[in-house]
Amino acid sequence: MHAHFLDSYRHRSSPIHRLDPRVKLLLAVGFIFATALTPPGAWPVYILLFALLLAVEILSELGVGYVMKRAVLAFPFVLAAVPILFTLPGVPLVTFDIGPWSLSVSDAGLERFISIALKSWFSVQMAIVLASSTPFPDLLAAMRAVHVPKLLVAVIGLMWRYLFVLADEAMRLMRAREARSGHPADTPYRTGGSIAWRAHVTGGMAGNLFLRSFDRGERIYAAMAARGYDGEVRSVPMPPISGPQRLLLVGGVMVLTLLVILSYLL
Repeated sequence: MHAHFLDSYRHRSSPIHRLDPRVKLLLAVGFIFATALTPPGAWPVYILLFALLLAVEILSELGVGYVMKRAVLAFPFVLAAVPILFTLPGVPLVTFDIGPWSLSVSDAGLERFISIALKSWFSVQMAIVLASSTPFPDLLAAMRAVHVPKLLVAVIGLMWRYLFVLADEAMRLMRAREARSGHPADTPYRTGGSIAWRAHVTGGMAGNLFLRSFDRGERIYAAMAARGYDGEVRSVPMPPISGPQRLLLVGGVMVLTLLVILSYLL
């Protein structure tokens, strides 16, 4: 059993998958920056950004539903922006009385909150398309090619690979627990102890998982160091970006720049 569920790459033969990883990385980062720079309330530009995002998702052949379902991950983080609804001055829309306190949702606060939610949702979707259409080693190579700091690339690469180590150790623990907790399928009563007992067992497993993962990580690093690892993964230099893809990169950056300028003019 392996932790393949951690790898978000989905093999397709779409135009997005065939793009150079450097072009995809730069355009994805440019889209996220353009989304972040768009001021609150520029709804026509948000619609254009969403249309551009939908076009990329359709071209990637990943499926709009697949990307949007995974992008739901962004909504819990949007809850951190809820206080904006009540703190920004503006025309009160709704008022809540909570004991001695009175909270009012202002129009400016609602506008800012919806803008933050849309920005987060768009950015996560673009990140999902990038990760699902680009193998992770190619993504690391693209980061090095566009001169992302080597230390940052090394940290990202090791963090990703150690996630699989952690998941593998967790699966080992789960198999060991199941092997020691067998019971007949027709047992008329519930096996196991109380909730407190289960919490105690879960805590022990979590501590054991941390220690086993730490020990295995040390052994992996020692093996890497014995093979000459010095903090940087070396690979064959990437070939030059083709002319059409250069034009696509320049055109994409120009479109995103124009959208940001248009958002401030509106």
